[in-house]
Amino acid sequence: QVQLVESGGGLVQPGESLRLSCTASGFTFNRYAMNWYRQAPGKERELVAGINTAGGVRNYADSVKDRFTISRDNTKNTVYLQMNNLKPDDTAVYYCNVRFSASVVYWGQGTQVTVSS
Repeated sequence: QVQLVESGGGLVQPGESLRLSCTASGFTFNRYAMNWYRQAPGKERELVAGINTAGGVRNYADSVKDRFTISRDNTKNTVYLQMNNLKPDDTAVYYCNVRFSASVVYWGQGTQVTVSS
């Protein structure tokens, strides 16, 4: 079955960095675009970044452009989110996502990122 397992979250101070990882199994990883979403308390889940199958096309939410970088290693079935210059507003649960079709979407369990001084 499809599994997405995120890791790498934690508590950091403003200006610091974290790298999130999402390891996938149960499907042919290199055939699907991958995404990172986040959900802050009391807010809707929002798309943070996406990457195409080969990694050459990436897109970002305006709020994280120039600070976050999405990448993938198809040999390891893993997608990453490098987060630099973190801000308190980046505090959220971060989720990995893959969409097979309009109605078939899988999510990981999420990893908590807290940015606080």
